[in-house]
Amino acid sequence: MPPFLTVYAARVYSTRPARRVCPPKFVMKDLANTGPVMSSEPRGGSGEMFDAIAPRYDLLNRLLSLGIDQRWRRLLVRRLELTPGARVLDHATGTADLALMIARSEPSVRVLGLDPSAEMLRIGQVKVSAAGLSERVELRRGDAERLDGIESHSQDAVSIAFGIRNVPDRLQALREFARVTRPGGRVAVLELSEPQGGLLGPLARWHVHTVVPWLGALLSGAREYRYLQRSIAAFPPPQEFARSMTESGLRVLSIEPLTFGVCHLYVGTPAS
Repeated sequence: MPPFLTVYAARVYSTRPARRVCPPKFVMKDLANTGPVMSSEPRGGSGEMFDAIAPRYDLLNRLLSLGIDQRWRRLLVRRLELTPGARVLDHATGTADLALMIARSEPSVRVLGLDPSAEMLRIGQVKVSAAGLSERVELRRGDAERLDGIESHSQDAVSIAFGIRNVPDRLQALREFARVTRPGGRVAVLELSEPQGGLLGPLARWHVHTVVPWLGALLSGAREYRYLQRSIAAFPPPQEFARSMTESGLRVLSIEPLTFGVCHLYVGTPAS
């Protein structure tokens, strides 16, 4: 780790104490039953795990990706090819970064952001309210595997950024995305991946395996970011994930490797 980054991280850690951010009048809504309450040892990638790192999630994303994650999200928004009045489901919306980008892309677009983490959604609601977009961006707790409250073919697009690897049954989630998307609509999946080749592959892998868990643990005061490194390594290669999309009822339109293969953007449309 370069000395300047170590010093900066230490300063951020010492001057930004973890705290709960919650708008006083925000009442959490659930899309559906999200399952039993977890124990003191939450499953990796669960909503409860993300509750623990929610206060510093945005800061960590900017530092760990050197700010590139926002550029990836903007590319995803372009690939949705939204038209005025579009309705978009953004799953794993977290603190609403992507939901806000989508809403700002067209003045009449409406976004429903779902996430299993109540704390992430509370912070997201602060950002939505501050942006003056509460009428067009709604945040709810929800499970990607059970979109029971959303009608079939009711969404013009579905997006999920950095969340599909945390879903236990990815095929079922992709089937649900295909079900709720209208014919001709877009399903866009943005996900981190383990770089395999190229001159910068070893450096990128070192960043994922060493820098990400070290800096994440330093700034969050928790071990959850070690899960991030393991989950990236366990995620299937691009062509294998694309086959899962096809199996779930989506026709794959494109697979784009981003930043030396550190991330991939998958775009599909309902097959029928």
